[in-house]
Amino acid sequence: MFTTLFVKTQVALENYKNDEQGVTAIEYGLIAAAIAGVVALGFGDADSGIAGALSGVFETIRLALGGAAPTPGG
Repeated sequence: MFTTLFVKTQVALENYKNDEQGVTAIEYGLIAAAIAGVVALGFGDADSGIAGALSGVFETIRLALGGAAPTPGG
């Protein structure tokens, strides 16, 4: 009885040790973190990167539509 339990435990531990399914999830997590870092660098602060370019475009559109400043509280 104890021998059977011991053997089943050994087999289960060996299978757990050789299981690589979790490794894939970790790899995807690292890839997602790298992509998030690249996106953060691309947007930068308000004066540079994509955020600065979009801010300039929206400012140009705002001025073309009459230049009205937004009112607080909508």
